Amino acid sequence: MDILFEQGDHMVARFCDLVNEHNGSDGVQANQFVIRRGAKGALIDPGGDLTYTPLTIELSRYLNLSDLVYILASHQDPDIIASLPRWMLHSRCKVAVSKLWSRFLPHLVSGFVASRAGSEKWQDRIVPLNDKGEVLPFADSEIWALPAHFLHSCGNFSFYDPVSRILFSGDIGASLGGEEGEVTDFDAHIASMEGFHQRYMGGNWACRLWAKMVRELNPSMIVPQHGGYFATDETKRRFLDWLERLECGPDLLRHQDFRLPLGKS
Repeated sequence: MDILFEQGDHMVARFCDLVNEHNGSDGVQANQFVIRRGAKGALIDPGGDLTYTPLTIELSRYLNLSDLVYILASHQDPDIIASLPRWMLHSRCKVAVSKLWSRFLPHLVSGFVASRAGSEKWQDRIVPLNDKGEVLPFADSEIWALPAHFLHSCGNFSFYDPVSRILFSGDIGASLGGEEGEVTDFDAHIASMEGFHQRYMGGNWACRLWAKMVRELNPSMIVPQHGGYFATDETKRRFLDWLERLECGPDLLRHQDFRLPLGKS
């Protein structure tokens, strides 16, 4: 676990080794994050069954689960939110996710609905995020949900903590096999990001729009859900420069990528 920020009663922590270290799984490495403000907590991209048990153990050292206010989901993938029914059972948190994906959550929480036998409406604990973003009240502060659509998912958000000024970018900036902590050698780190972004990002125009928004925000850190993070002015600038120039997703498609299989009759 890394403490990314701690000042007064405000703390931001990154859990970065729960998949590989604790359960010996071949699952993709993923980061989970907690923002604690006083006694209250918000958990960002908590993951699935691979991370639930070790995450709750680690989290309990810093936060009482009864004080978990939010789970914030950047998008809908299993490594983001598959553990949702367990968090809903064992805490009173609300779940903030794109309005596009909020209607699919019943497929994840059927066990929760059955166990509560109608004693409450699970829908009352879902916060469907508007496409243009939201400002979520959090203790005596707030958390911003910022649009990141088509940058891996059609309903996608980055989250920003205005106290620490940390931007949690989801899969934007994600890396596999590169530096796992703070990125210090950006040139070497590109190779661990490039293939992932070319495959999973929804085109250069979306990359450019997001990068422009982030430049205006000027966060203290850009912290993805996989791999290392960018914490200096130089690495943040170089990452945004790289992302703005990146051809990815539909930009790379050609006619030969859509053709019938040969030799079939």
